[in-house]
Amino acid sequence: MNDKELRARLVERLTDSGHLRTEPWRAAVSAVPRHEFLRGGFFQQVEGCTPTAWAPVMPDDARWLEGCYDDASLVTQIAGTIVPGDIRGEIMRVPTSSSTMPGLVVRMLEDLRVDEGHRVLEIGTGTGYSTALMCHRLGADLVTSVEVDENVSARARTALGQCGFAPNLIVDDGLAGHKDEAPYDRVIATCGLLTVPQKLIEQTRPGGIILVTLCGWLYSSELTRLTVHYDGTASGRFLGGQISFMLARPQLPPQLGLLPDLDTGDERQTAFGADVIDDWNTRFVAQLAAPRAQRVTLTRDGRTESLFLDVDTGAWAVLWENRGQWMVRQSGPSRIWDAIEEHITRWRAAGAPPLERFEITVTSDQPSITWPGG
Repeated sequence: MNDKELRARLVERLTDSGHLRTEPWRAAVSAVPRHEFLRGGFFQQVEGCTPTAWAPVMPDDARWLEGCYDDASLVTQIAGTIVPGDIRGEIMRVPTSSSTMPGLVVRMLEDLRVDEGHRVLEIGTGTGYSTALMCHRLGADLVTSVEVDENVSARARTALGQCGFAPNLIVDDGLAGHKDEAPYDRVIATCGLLTVPQKLIEQTRPGGIILVTLCGWLYSSELTRLTVHYDGTASGRFLGGQISFMLARPQLPPQLGLLPDLDTGDERQTAFGADVIDDWNTRFVAQLAAPRAQRVTLTRDGRTESLFLDVDTGAWAVLWENRGQWMVRQSGPSRIWDAIEEHITRWRAAGAPPLERFEITVTSDQPSITWPGG
């Protein structure tokens, strides 16, 4: 199949899945060639390899063109600097940039509720594919996109130019927005955020919409649509779907460093164990209680333990199962598991409402998130 046939097939798939819902975005996906934004190749996960290994797929590979039009996220950078053309063979490092799956891209663009004449700020240019879709829909002069990585931005600029688009591309920390083109009617972030930065609210006109994915270091996240109000606050709800993005680089968790002495601290039985947060919604509630905690699985003294650690404050909790009963030991300036246990218990007592019923209010950098009956 050629690229036009592959685009037509992609449009059909995204329409059938319910992600592509309106004609203007359908026209954009039909017109914008995704493969132009992947000319540098992409990384494909190597099956059956632990830890995860990645192998490059370049344009001269027979799998490349069709792969560009799969409804899949395609890794385009690893370890902050390594691109597919740098590798011969395999690499076992952490992905740091990708081309988001088209189904999620168009779902978010539909949820952004843009209209003719709207000025849009995009946080995270990436390959530039989503930027191109917005340029097609609104006109490039109404699109500003901010990317923290200069090399990533440069590659996106080249691809956008090849497609005839010249939006306002900025190399900077997107969490600060870009006040020169403000106010914006719409703001969209294509990376996970721990908070909704106040500067993004300040740069959005009253009545405007901010669409972000709120995340945490326990890695449960939700797509959030907020409306900005005249008093400088914003409020809204989660949209559901268990959306996941790479975190914005300035908000990545700190290195764990030297672990605390886990044999000290206060010990007790706990109502439920660490396995409770294997559930996505429960983990999100736990994350609200301990937004700066990271989870690490350890093997000590022949048993598996789950450590929850806040590196900045030094607070920690370690859990393990003993003859069918979960135990916790905690120390530091706060009791991480006490807070998690209280949040989950209160949420369950309210009937464990789904995340789509949670309400978000932003009056400062840290959002207030509540649920019905909570």
